[in-house]
Amino acid sequence: MQGIDWSDYQAFLAIARAGQLARAAAAMRVDATTVGRRLRRLEARLGTTLFEQTREGQVLTEAGERLLAAVEAMDRAVSGVSEERGGGGLSGTLRISVSEGFGTGFLASRLPEFAAAHPGLTLDLVASSGFLSPSKREADIAVVLSRPQAGPVIARKLSDYALRLYASPAYLAQAGTPERAEDLAQGHRLVGYIPDLLYAPELRYLDEILPGLAAAVRSSSINAQQRLLAQGAGIGVLPCFLGDSDPALRTVLPERRITRSFWIVTHKDTHNLARIRAGTKWMIETVARHRGLMLPP
Repeated sequence: MQGIDWSDYQAFLAIARAGQLARAAAAMRVDATTVGRRLRRLEARLGTTLFEQTREGQVLTEAGERLLAAVEAMDRAVSGVSEERGGGGLSGTLRISVSEGFGTGFLASRLPEFAAAHPGLTLDLVASSGFLSPSKREADIAVVLSRPQAGPVIARKLSDYALRLYASPAYLAQAGTPERAEDLAQGHRLVGYIPDLLYAPELRYLDEILPGLAAAVRSSSINAQQRLLAQGAGIGVLPCFLGDSDPALRTVLPERRITRSFWIVTHKDTHNLARIRAGTKWMIETVARHRGLMLPP
């Protein structure tokens, strides 16, 4: 490895973790041409092919698998040195992947507290429909909806959280307030996810309220669903930490409560890095302090 620019190895590592050259380029914040050039330079120097091109993206060859173990060890060493810089304060980048609703409705308003405590740390909050994978090193910490069943990760339950039905007062005044679940199937418009775009089976809610219920106004975004409900589009299921904090919404059939869980996940090889330990500890403590928002009575 002597004489090779570390950026070549960073490009190799990013492609191995992302599985696609374009995603690796996005993670490195450079263009795909640059990442491809660095990979070709590394392969030429080593005299071997590190990836096979498939329909889905780049897959490691046997030589690539061997190199990956060595480069990941180098990356951990570099991360450790980076964290020790600056008199013991945390530095580097901490990337946190969470669901869209949890990220925007709960975490974003509380993350400045953590940022102020660690001014040398760059924080990436990835709050989207879908999750980045710690097992593929796409994120340092992920909060997911079910415990991972495989992969080199460490997972623990972060919290249970409750969901209920919500609607706007204007909608209820126009369509009436349902008194039982069966009323939802007659004369009410339901808001929910697009079934074939669900990124996790835990997001299937309506059948738990009443088998056979289907949404007529649908979105892949929980934030869009919240806005639709607030504007009178119908009745829909929201996490209580979103619905209860929205003054434009009212609870419908409050006895119909759904419970789901958040799991916090890190990679086995990096979970002991100081910045990841600090981020994990802060998130666990923050959620514990606001347990009433996650699981209201």
